[in-house]
Amino acid sequence: MYKDQQLYVAHSAEGPIHIIGKMANRHGLIAGATGTGKTVTLQVLAETFSQAGVPCFMADMKGDLSGISQTGGLSKFIEKRCAEWGMDTTTLQFEGCPVRFYDVYGEQGHPMRTTIEKMGAMLLARLLDLNETQTGVLTLAFRIAKDEQLPLVDMKDLRLMLDYVAKNAKKYETNYGNISSASVGAIQRALLALAEQGGDKFFGEPSFDIFDLLQTEGGRGVMNILAADKLMLQPKLYSTFLMWLLTDIYDKMPEIGDMELPKMVFFFDEAHMLFKDTSKALTDKIEQIVRLIRSKGIGVYFISQSPSDLPETILGQCGNRVQHALRAFTPKDQAAVKAAAQTFRENPAFDTEKEILELGTGEALVSFLDEKGAPSVVQKAKILFPLSQIGAITSEQRSKINETSRISGKYDTAVDRESAAEKILKQREEEEKAALETKERMEREKEEARRQKEEERKEKKSSKKSSKKGFLAGIIGTAVTYFVKTAVTQLARNLTKKK
Repeated sequence: MYKDQQLYVAHSAEGPIHIIGKMANRHGLIAGATGTGKTVTLQVLAETFSQAGVPCFMADMKGDLSGISQTGGLSKFIEKRCAEWGMDTTTLQFEGCPVRFYDVYGEQGHPMRTTIEKMGAMLLARLLDLNETQTGVLTLAFRIAKDEQLPLVDMKDLRLMLDYVAKNAKKYETNYGNISSASVGAIQRALLALAEQGGDKFFGEPSFDIFDLLQTEGGRGVMNILAADKLMLQPKLYSTFLMWLLTDIYDKMPEIGDMELPKMVFFFDEAHMLFKDTSKALTDKIEQIVRLIRSKGIGVYFISQSPSDLPETILGQCGNRVQHALRAFTPKDQAAVKAAAQTFRENPAFDTEKEILELGTGEALVSFLDEKGAPSVVQKAKILFPLSQIGAITSEQRSKINETSRISGKYDTAVDRESAAEKILKQREEEEKAALETKERMEREKEEARRQKEEERKEKKSSKKSSKKGFLAGIIGTAVTYFVKTAVTQLARNLTKKK
């Protein structure tokens, strides 16, 4: 519940416990074992932010959070809590929150996509866990694509761009440096692994506009819910998506510092997945973004089973804490409980470590930042109840919300415009066509040369025959002429003698 720049989210023996609005962007953690009430706590926090006009984004791992879109109702449990806290049930206003559903795969909500170009070479290299040499080659491919006006939109663009660069390596060595074919092969394999997890659906157009997340309806912050039941099975793509989202928001949002309320709040359920098998470079990037993004008025709340699931650099930035019960069945569990207790500002009224083990469902140890930004003394409390529905909605309800959404149709149909892949293939076809035409021309010229040579040979042969005939004719003509002359002379002589 929201009132006077304070977010009422829990109740202790001493009374209501609030998150101070201007401290809500200092990040937070909701931790606890399975079944202890983490999801309900997340829903209460998100619902309270929505009442204050703050939009939220949350990854819904099991579909449970979709109920925040529907109106809740009075129950015996709520009546009992209200009696315990002195609240009048007749004043309760049960209502759902304005909701937009999203899905990277485009199955349960509006698709969320970005382009390879917008992801950028450095972030993509971190996500693919490339080494220094491979990162250099990927950066060169991006640079060449930009210089030659070859837009990198989807994964086929990047794959063909890398192939194009590798085949024309000598052409680019002088201006761009050495391009290792082995590095190109390694990058291609990493891209293939990402594509198999659904990267082909995530990279494309229309590219998502993060300002569509920063919306209110009727004065209430919109709850942007990502269907993540399928996405959570693909940790590489899940990390890729969340890193892009945080980075894009950080890059585009102006510096505003601490406001009376955050501009937006992120809830990352199953937060351990962000850091499982994650390279140090990527972990460092996440830590950097989380540390800096609060200056943009963005709060980030991690939800996980144990505080130890988060790197210490991240955990140290989570000033607002809600710790549900933990179990200690093994020495490792016991160490996690002890570590969790040590993260709180001690309350002399109870043993924090012992309380963590004895908390009931819906109970938690709570410590929020005070007005000066210092952690308050930890208190044992009970989390408020949501005013919206607890649990998943039906597929029919989800479809109706998607169809009536203000952004319905904006991202639903993928667009495959002419980009690097199409241009490279077109250039390749033109080169192949030109090569074929050159080959055909050379063959025609060769055939023409052969034909001319044959004709010259025939003409020469014919000329030779003509010359021979002329020579014989000349000899015969000379002989005949001589014979005729001789005969005439002899005849003349004979006639003279007779006279």
